[in-house]
Amino acid sequence: MYCFAKISAHQHRSIDEETQELSDKAEQNRRQGVENLVIIGSGPAGYTAAIYAARANLKPVVFEGYQIGGVPGGQLMTTTEVENFPGFPEGITGPDLMDRMRCQAERWGAELFQEDVEFIDVNDNPFTVQSSDRKVKCHSIIVATGATAKRLNLPREEEFWSRGISACAICDGASPLFKGQILAVVGGGDTATEEAIYLTKYARHVHLLVRRDQMRASKAMQDRVFNNPNITVHYNTETMDVVCNTKGQMSGILIKKHDTGEESVLEAKGLFYGIGHTPNSQLLEAKLI
Repeated sequence: MYCFAKISAHQHRSIDEETQELSDKAEQNRRQGVENLVIIGSGPAGYTAAIYAARANLKPVVFEGYQIGGVPGGQLMTTTEVENFPGFPEGITGPDLMDRMRCQAERWGAELFQEDVEFIDVNDNPFTVQSSDRKVKCHSIIVATGATAKRLNLPREEEFWSRGISACAICDGASPLFKGQILAVVGGGDTATEEAIYLTKYARHVHLLVRRDQMRASKAMQDRVFNNPNITVHYNTETMDVVCNTKGQMSGILIKKHDTGEESVLEAKGLFYGIGHTPNSQLLEAKLI
């Protein structure tokens, strides 16, 4: 998360005094057509920043996004059960959790726009934020655009996303859909090996599908994989697609061996991508020194 702001020194005063002053300045700025704070992004970081800023009477403007970087709400919008977030002993779905965060930010006065930010200018004060529908002047910007999980673009990927395919083992690994099942992880780096090791806590067995003839993961992570009897490593293996049973449930993975060209179906009830993420930082190109 990045923050652009004008910073000035303040003497020690009470929190109430500083909050009131910030509130007065925010109102004055608005009358002058300049927002106090713009937040770009609507995942947990963006909404949390909005909640804190709104509670401080900063009246933040939040650009949630629309198409760039995925749907508003971030990666949790594609997560089924979230069971490790405090305060929800029975778990909560990713979309429900993000909707609650959004409502909380809105309740405290954050102004939300489901628009993509196309350009920011931080060379002059006040800063300029240009979205698809409006131009906003502001004194501070928080960029909380997160990252997008890389995908394989398999033929049936969209059909089985969150119904057998996931890009977050920690988010989804413990869900009833995967517990006690045979699972697979795609990738050969540290991300994939960490995901595979984590999934052994819940899965009956984990297959690690590596495209190359060796892993790129650190030696320490490779040793952990090799020493884990619940992980089988498949080298020179390309993930081609997923297959389902007569009930429409994912039942296996179509793989192809690079060295022989042989195709086969590997039994698995879940496929996890461990091929990294792409930062949604296009807005910041040439903006940071």
